[in-house]
Amino acid sequence: MENSFKITGFVGFNKVEEFTTSSVCRFSIAVHRTDKVSNVRTSAFLYAEAWAKKEDAEKFSTLTKGNLVDVEGFFKPEEWTDKDGKKNNRIVLVATKYSLTETATSEKK
Repeated sequence: MENSFKITGFVGFNKVEEFTTSSVCRFSIAVHRTDKVSNVRTSAFLYAEAWAKKEDAEKFSTLTKGNLVDVEGFFKPEEWTDKDGKKNNRIVLVATKYSLTETATSEKK
């Protein structure tokens, strides 16, 4: 079994942080599904991050609000203890490949 995902969705928010030698873009991806029986559309926002060397951070330009993107990557579990001693965990989607979809590219021409 491989730890991987591939999704297409619209970028919601994005935030780029720079460190000494690297940068990270944390962003949301809006996805939806329409139930075939009830015809009800359900939307979800997934939270992801993409890493790059500091000098390559300009490649985050496709991860801007409203862009329809294809994203591939892997799931990374995180655990932490908050200031009250409560243990927390979450799954982060780490994007290793991302690009504008063909539909988004042709619509912007």
